[in-house]
Amino acid sequence: MMRERYRPWRVAMVIMSTTCALLPCRRGLTDQHATTSVKSTGKRPNIVLIMADDMGFGDVHALNAESTIPTPNLDRLAREGMTFTDAHTPSAVCTPTRYGLLTGRYCWRSKLKRGVLGGYSPPLIDPARRTIATMLRSKGYHTATIGKWHLGMQMPMLDGKKGDTSNWAGDPGIDWTGKIQHGPTARGFDECFNVSASLDMAPYVFIRNERFTKQPTHQQPALKFPDFVRAGPRADDFNIDEVLDRLTSEVVSHLKTRAAAKTPFFLYFPLTAPHKPATPHERFRGKTKLGPYGDFVAQVDGSIGTVLDTLDELKLTENTIVFYTSDNGSYMYRFDAADKADHVDDPSIQGFRAAHHRANGPWRGTKADIWEAGHHVPFFVRWPKHVKPNSRSVQPVCLTDVFATCAEIVGAKLDNASAEDSFSLLPTLNGDSARRGAPVIHHSVAGMFAIRDGDWKLVLGNGSGGRQAPKGKPFGKPYQLYDLAKEPGEATDLASKHADVVESLVARFQKIHDSGRSVQRD
Repeated sequence: MMRERYRPWRVAMVIMSTTCALLPCRRGLTDQHATTSVKSTGKRPNIVLIMADDMGFGDVHALNAESTIPTPNLDRLAREGMTFTDAHTPSAVCTPTRYGLLTGRYCWRSKLKRGVLGGYSPPLIDPARRTIATMLRSKGYHTATIGKWHLGMQMPMLDGKKGDTSNWAGDPGIDWTGKIQHGPTARGFDECFNVSASLDMAPYVFIRNERFTKQPTHQQPALKFPDFVRAGPRADDFNIDEVLDRLTSEVVSHLKTRAAAKTPFFLYFPLTAPHKPATPHERFRGKTKLGPYGDFVAQVDGSIGTVLDTLDELKLTENTIVFYTSDNGSYMYRFDAADKADHVDDPSIQGFRAAHHRANGPWRGTKADIWEAGHHVPFFVRWPKHVKPNSRSVQPVCLTDVFATCAEIVGAKLDNASAEDSFSLLPTLNGDSARRGAPVIHHSVAGMFAIRDGDWKLVLGNGSGGRQAPKGKPFGKPYQLYDLAKEPGEATDLASKHADVVESLVARFQKIHDSGRSVQRD
């Protein structure tokens, strides 16, 4: 575990259980044009965008009735809003998904073609690129982010130190009293309170706006799973099992401040959990019978409950859209052998027997894979009096679509210079069953692509492209073709039987890839 890095992993085929129900897919090939949309509401609702870190589809009880993890607050969002049962992250790992979410553009169009950034990495988003935050700020919104950034920033360096930004563990010569540049406040956010990357990556120091809140006074030792962290500098107020609570407390304080203001607000709350280290706060330990991971998911749900309760208490609920999702699937493996020891038997084991828990629900694979478990995630949208309660959409969508959705809601015009892979979901939220205007492109940690169109999914590679075996190679032959309506577990490769479909999807993928966009705007 100590040598694990975010890079092309190699990992093991899991076949989906047929005991989990799945809503039907839609057959057919779509046209590459923008979704027909309704007019903007003309109002300016508050927008809260919450993204969990590594939460699987099967971790939420509303999506997996067999789960024993209590998720009453996520279930509440499903009950009070719309559940997207076929929602996908633009990548099977975190940094590229965050890029896609905030820019409406697939990250593989940027300089990051595989893997993720580290805690000291330079900024990924180009200064000239429009983000959701810059777009909403131009429409009069106050914008803030609280939580995990993981999109890079320019760290202040000591004199004579260039800094080794590829260093995942040590201190590459940071000036802890200096000013940080090209962080969230330089990408459209009026204010921020963040950790620079994942909770298992140094530096273990909070950041408020352009400054570290404290200087590190400890050297955090490396730990193994479930407490998995890399070695690195840590401040004395950065207690890993208290970070989620600290971030949630900052959100509550921020909401109270914004409730007293007259301007609408956009709050982006990217959680640090249940990503490794799986270290729930002591009040959640033992809350489930599924070890630290299950307890951590329960704590995530508790944080969501705190946010929802705060919106209620401040009388903000009626005029606030809440988006909830995850940046990719769960890192917990599924063991099909009935006699194999798992996380319940031994917390140091990173996986569950299927009889205990399916963190990724019915999907094949795990986080980082091109298979469904890597990117098929929870996605709920609640907007009182606008989105029908307890409604569902079964159409394939992508988190890049949040950008165009917010733009249409607030009446912001998008052009071809921004949000190149984003389609508005507002018609769907208003009850229209029209499909997305282009296929969804999936991307794995190792840079393997897949294209999803209707029921068909074509993997442009010969393996998982991530952790599960066979790993395969991007564009390695033979390609894999799956009919997700008939077999959502991706167990039967149909490429040899449907060469015409393979040919058509390859051509459609190539067009979207080479043209630099999925949508053409006026």
